[in-house]
Amino acid sequence: MKKHLESRHCLTHFSSRALPHIFTDVLVIGGGVAGLRAAIAASEYGTVTLLTKENVEESNTTYAQGGVAVALAEEDSVELHARDTITTGCGLCDDETVHVVTGAGPDCVRELIDWGASFDRANGETMFTKEGGHSIARIMHARGDATGAEISATLIKVARGRDPIQLLEDHFAIDLLVAEGAVHGALVYNPVRGMMLVWASQVILATGGIGRIYRETTNPPSATGDGVAIAYRAGAVLEDLEFVQFHPTTLYIAGASRTLISETVRGEGARLVNRTGDRFMPDYHPDAELAPRDVVSRAIHSEMQTTKHPCVYLDVTHLDRKHLEHRFPAIYKECLSFDIDISKDLVPVRPSAHYFIGGVKVDTSGRSSVKNLLAVGEVACTGLHGANRLGSNSLLEGLVFGARAGKAAGETLSRGERTRSPQNVECELVGPTRGAIDLGDVGNSLRSLMWRAAGIEREEAHLETAEDYVDFWCGYVMDKTFSDVGGWTLQNMLTVAKLILHAARLRQESRGVHFRTDFPELDDQHWNRHITICRGG
Repeated sequence: MKKHLESRHCLTHFSSRALPHIFTDVLVIGGGVAGLRAAIAASEYGTVTLLTKENVEESNTTYAQGGVAVALAEEDSVELHARDTITTGCGLCDDETVHVVTGAGPDCVRELIDWGASFDRANGETMFTKEGGHSIARIMHARGDATGAEISATLIKVARGRDPIQLLEDHFAIDLLVAEGAVHGALVYNPVRGMMLVWASQVILATGGIGRIYRETTNPPSATGDGVAIAYRAGAVLEDLEFVQFHPTTLYIAGASRTLISETVRGEGARLVNRTGDRFMPDYHPDAELAPRDVVSRAIHSEMQTTKHPCVYLDVTHLDRKHLEHRFPAIYKECLSFDIDISKDLVPVRPSAHYFIGGVKVDTSGRSSVKNLLAVGEVACTGLHGANRLGSNSLLEGLVFGARAGKAAGETLSRGERTRSPQNVECELVGPTRGAIDLGDVGNSLRSLMWRAAGIEREEAHLETAEDYVDFWCGYVMDKTFSDVGGWTLQNMLTVAKLILHAARLRQESRGVHFRTDFPELDDQHWNRHITICRGG
């Protein structure tokens, strides 16, 4: 199959003369923890427009169950948190970033509490639980297993109360506006208002992850990698794209979407057993169920293959029912909807795509390689996670880097570095050269292909075949000019899939979440380094 992936600056025709315009100092694209915190920080310096693809409550943050990892327990320390993060990252963490995040974490969480966030307490003391890879119980949680929803609600309330912040929900960012090597805003679409141009001196990407390019994922429908794709088209350097983290335990009900079963369930004593009832994790790692996520995911995958069974089982039947109902209310209720009483029944689970470690390469202020463009949260690659994210570090990273990026953008404004929009901007594209293809079928096929070829285990032949298929689909999809979110989203998904497959083929070793069956060993001599990719290079 002929390789065909056309790199274009923009996905659709437009002319600035024919579109409405919005002007703002800082444009934030994405409304999860990182985007909201960035908008709040930037609002201290000027006007902020916050765009969300769907309603602001619909983000990966809202669905985060486990909690936020932070060194606030009396017996904990920033140094210990940093050490656990670096150990889990398998040699690729950026030490400066790790110490920035773990060091700033306590104050960021205290600030969140001052704003009204309520974390679970017992006998007047904050409750901490443990997750895989942590040497101590340092995970703060809220509403039992709804930490992300509590954090999101708190930040939304604060953002809505800031006059400089304009919130535009159900607005899809098609592409960034790039002129003379700098970003000046974004081309945006709303189903009612149509296309518009949002001009900004600083743009902060906070669009979240890429989980929906996989058949099985914990991510909501909006997580299609749009930010990674538009940053790539804008010329930003991307890093660590081969590292996709799979959460070991998601509820497996054939025909149903995958629901996260938080790692904190294992942190509070749950055991993993195979179809014959045998507990297997002690055979794979001394920390058993609390081994790092990549280890647990591969162990489950191995057990499924050995027993020829589509799942393994999480056993919490030895724990008190009232405790389970109180500690994990959402998980308890979700399982009951499938006639599974977790206090009596084994819970069928299997791994699913969960978190994208790679993304837009940024510095410790969230700045990318492109002038005026910053990135935060899951769309960014800060170097915090290395090759394997330590559980519950993502919410903390979003808080810390959101605050830092928002401040950095604002300080640029304070220095008088405000950009003027170009007088006229337009994009004319060459018409399609190939026939039409069923977009829905391509999307479903892509998700299945990525699950098989770039999932928990990878190897050259499958990666090469997958890349050929993606190239083939690109030949029929990337030359089209769409006028709807569905078409643009598929183009973004194909772009991100191509980049992940390419990076996964390049890294000929196994490290963290990237496991190559044809290169099963860690190779520090050749691969203790990062893979960076940018358009045209």
